[in-house]
Amino acid sequence: MKTISIVVPCYNEQDAIPIFYSKVESILNQFSTDESEVYHWEYWFINDGSTDQTIDQLKILHAQAPDQVHFVDFSRNFGKEAALKAGLDQVSGDYIAVMDVDLQDPPELLPKMVRLLNTTDNDIIATRRSDRKGEPVLRSWLSNRFYGLINRISQVKMQSGVRDYRLMRRSVVQAVRSLPEYNRFSKGIFSWVGFKTQYLEFANQPRVAGETHWSMKQLISYSFEGILDFSEAPLNLASWGGLGSCALAIIGLIIVIFRKLVYGNPTMGWPSLVCIILLVGGIQLFSLGIIGKYISKIYLETKHRPQYLIKEKR
Repeated sequence: MKTISIVVPCYNEQDAIPIFYSKVESILNQFSTDESEVYHWEYWFINDGSTDQTIDQLKILHAQAPDQVHFVDFSRNFGKEAALKAGLDQVSGDYIAVMDVDLQDPPELLPKMVRLLNTTDNDIIATRRSDRKGEPVLRSWLSNRFYGLINRISQVKMQSGVRDYRLMRRSVVQAVRSLPEYNRFSKGIFSWVGFKTQYLEFANQPRVAGETHWSMKQLISYSFEGILDFSEAPLNLASWGGLGSCALAIIGLIIVIFRKLVYGNPTMGWPSLVCIILLVGGIQLFSLGIIGKYISKIYLETKHRPQYLIKEKR
């Protein structure tokens, strides 16, 4: 009998949890009835420092099905990446699914994903959105630009619209768990470890309850983290910017000397000099900022702090 482990990060999702559990249970019970092979499934809910009644909802579900529903309660909010890592650290199933609790990851795809792993040599059945209906236009445009950019500057290729929602063999999860880095960008990590992957597409789904916890600022910051984690292009940009600045300075000096020798014109006054200083200083500060971001990541890695702390686990 194969076990399916479902990892579900939660942050202030008290309203969505009961709906999610009821929906997934209905689908998996019907799937188990239809299939000749018997499956056992378990849930690992990760409470990422919620400030509402999320943990109370998880305790209720655990009391109803203690052998099936499990939860990890963080000591504080560590972020979704830490919650994903914590869930993957706990699972023991043959197949492991990662999905959001707000039902934007349609659980109706789970039976098909299981069948594909059973009947093909794929190691991962991943998902991607075929459209972004209902999402703000600016957010959709920026997301598409991000995938276009990172696929140009990184050796690790990522599908546009890809979700964390996927079903994996245990060997994939073991590979992901073996990566010890503190700074994590799961979409890039899943691509980096490789393994044969098949993508299923689905139309964008609305949240079943509550509101998104991702602001535009957080999404932009998360995108920069992904770029810094999987590309050296920003460092190369800083280097080329420095070379370009030097080249412009040399050209400017040649022009000034030429004008003085041929036309006898005096050199330009202080406004042009101030502009040049500001240009060069700006390029230097920009380059130092990029280098500083990489150094800060090195600093965090060298601390060897845990990615999360568990307050309670059942």
